[in-house]
Amino acid sequence: MSRSNLRQVTADSVRNKRLVTFHDQDNALDTPDFSEIDEYDLAKNLISRQELLDKMILDLAAILEWEEFEVKIYVHLLRVGPMSASALAKEIAGDRTKVYRGISKLTNHGMVTTTFSNPKLCIPVNPKEAIQNILQRKENEIMRIKKDGIKIIEKINEFCPTINVSNFPTYHIVQGWQNIFSYVEKLIENASDVVYIVTTLKTISRMCHTSIPDKIKVCERNGCEVRLLTELDDPRLKLFVSRLKATNTKFVKLPSKGMVIVSKDKQLIISGQQTQEHFSINDKSDTALCTNSQDLVSNLFYLCTFLWQNSHTLKTSKVEEKNE
Repeated sequence: MSRSNLRQVTADSVRNKRLVTFHDQDNALDTPDFSEIDEYDLAKNLISRQELLDKMILDLAAILEWEEFEVKIYVHLLRVGPMSASALAKEIAGDRTKVYRGISKLTNHGMVTTTFSNPKLCIPVNPKEAIQNILQRKENEIMRIKKDGIKIIEKINEFCPTINVSNFPTYHIVQGWQNIFSYVEKLIENASDVVYIVTTLKTISRMCHTSIPDKIKVCERNGCEVRLLTELDDPRLKLFVSRLKATNTKFVKLPSKGMVIVSKDKQLIISGQQTQEHFSINDKSDTALCTNSQDLVSNLFYLCTFLWQNSHTLKTSKVEEKNE
């Protein structure tokens, strides 16, 4: 089989798998991931292998919450094998001091080891073992914060009695998608009525890689409803709608490429269009406004309700599945 024919077969198989999953949720064995989209784009010559490698580096940097350059060092070592720091700096065209700092961080986090030779060689740790090392460090940090945090809270309450300010309308600006999504998770978890999520398929696909789907389950167990409004502007990302697991979903022409999440009578989170072409959870350039102002909350909730009443229902939504 020629390379072009093999490429076409791969593209067709990926596309057919995605269509089956979208139209027949009951018979689907799994849900889509970015890797499947990447395979499709690669097979259709929509993305080169170098672009795919760069995207993988960005994804790994987002998972680890590291700088892209540090991950680039690790991935390069995985590809070419052990080498000295000076040789590595030449190959990746990086500042030698910055490379040394990156290797030091990778070594401290158990992703790279060094030899006793002169010059020292940097050896990458197996990716599975490296991720486990980082995960163990994170778990230890969480346990320490839980243990020591309770004691600190008790001391704060003793010396700094809290003044009740819940009646004041407030707002604050949250910077970076990692922080923004954390506030979204909290809003959904603490909801006591209907929650609207109005955003693009691209943002929904990123939400699926956070704890937002789990918080939606918590919200529903508390007797609340999460309504998702989005626009069908990218057929590759349709399947992430079902992965988000909103109570019900409708399609509508969005007034903007930003995001609006509003909990009835409680809180509002609103952000503008993403400023970066390539999404990174560590990117700090994007911001969102969080407020409990009843005027703003009520107005945006009314707007979302209007859009909801004038939109088209998605056939695979939970509500229609129950009715069927």
